[in-house]
Amino acid sequence: MGKATGILEVRRQGMPYRDPATRIRDWEEIVLLSADEALQAQASRCMDCAVPFCQDGSVLGGMTTGCPVYNLIPEWNDLVYHGQWRKAYERLSLTNPFPEFTGRACPAPCEAGCVAALVDTPVTIKDIERSIIDRAFQQGWVTAEPPRARSGRCVAVIGSGPAGLAAASMLNRWGHAVTVFERADRLGGLLTYGIPKTKLPQSVVDRRVQLLRDEGIQFQIGVEVGRDVLITDLAGQYDAVLLCSGATVPRDVSVSGTALEGVHFAMDYLTGNTKSLLGSGLQDEQFISANGRDVVIIGGGDTAVDCITTALRQGCRSLVQFDIYTQRPDQRGPDNPWPEYPVIHKLEPGQREAAIRFQRDPRAFSTSAVAFLSETPRQVSHVRSVVLDAQRQAIPGTERLWKAQLVLLAIGFQGPEPALFESLGINHDVRVRASDTGAHRYSTPVKGVFVAGDARRGQSLIVWAIQEGKEAAQACHRYLTGLNRSA
Repeated sequence: MGKATGILEVRRQGMPYRDPATRIRDWEEIVLLSADEALQAQASRCMDCAVPFCQDGSVLGGMTTGCPVYNLIPEWNDLVYHGQWRKAYERLSLTNPFPEFTGRACPAPCEAGCVAALVDTPVTIKDIERSIIDRAFQQGWVTAEPPRARSGRCVAVIGSGPAGLAAASMLNRWGHAVTVFERADRLGGLLTYGIPKTKLPQSVVDRRVQLLRDEGIQFQIGVEVGRDVLITDLAGQYDAVLLCSGATVPRDVSVSGTALEGVHFAMDYLTGNTKSLLGSGLQDEQFISANGRDVVIIGGGDTAVDCITTALRQGCRSLVQFDIYTQRPDQRGPDNPWPEYPVIHKLEPGQREAAIRFQRDPRAFSTSAVAFLSETPRQVSHVRSVVLDAQRQAIPGTERLWKAQLVLLAIGFQGPEPALFESLGINHDVRVRASDTGAHRYSTPVKGVFVAGDARRGQSLIVWAIQEGKEAAQACHRYLTGLNRSA
């Protein structure tokens, strides 16, 4: 695959980013496409490694390694290297229904499993994936493919995030009539309201949704199942129901002062900003603003970085991100071997923007909040923190006060909202469901009701949500084709 000596001749070079000092003034996409010649050179680095760990979507040490959607990575790398872009798109589309999403918003566990990373640096798989699908759209190769015949069966999909859309796409292609219910005012779930538009432009989401419409999928927007329509009614009206409602219950912190004004969950902050951005270009001011405020972000993951990205563009006065972990090493440690995802010190794009804006890494490592304080009866004014030791115990004498008129809690999610499951009589435990194996792992105790994505496995990667949607659709399809038509 690729060029036999490519890894020896070509150094890894990712796609260029727009200048951080410039891009924090707008909400445009921050990554630029590389020239064709540069992309083909990068694809040439994909060697004939015999066992391509990059495309094996497994979990080691609790971390994803390789591609969960089982992309045929060496094959389309080779095709790109030889300039056969359309064939590369055809190979890519065999496994991934939405490469324009993963090519932008996936953390690329495939690159962690790249064999080249053992002796050098991994192939720029994510960049090449995005380049293939962007070219395919530009050239008009991506077109609607409605099914040739209908099965006579109908399916309700609850949630239009990556899992719901992936499931709907596959079920529709098999000829089933699919209706997707979305309670928000726009389709896309976390693709729309969970990821800043600097990383995933809304035009990219809307373009794919329109294709799904053209293929015959029906969408009910602004309809909340459980409020506007009962899940039990849907289960009676449709031959099958697929729950892809996400893991939207945020995890809270056990410190005093969480009820103060100015303390918000990260998703409330991000969703409000994006809704205003898409609806009025932020002119309606119906969002939580960091403008002129000192901001403290609690959490060390992607959502925390998304908060940094947003707060910078809103014009925050200062910013710090609390990370309970110690600063990671610059290289893999012995407890983090290849092909596990490398847990190393790096600056994500939003953190790099903050480092340039404030002349320092925005993170305070081994730091935990112990109280949110106020100088007035209601508004948060400071955060008291403490430094943690290796066992995450507070070190005496390390308390510190940070100015903060805005505190954002970005420490993950507990799981799905329980109401839908409870109304069906399902005792849902996301930790148990995620560990299920076998052909029935996407089914529920209720006949004809399935569950997938973050609602099943808990908070996870966008690429896992897509794969879960695909596999749940297969399980649902097997159920539908086995139904007695005279029943």
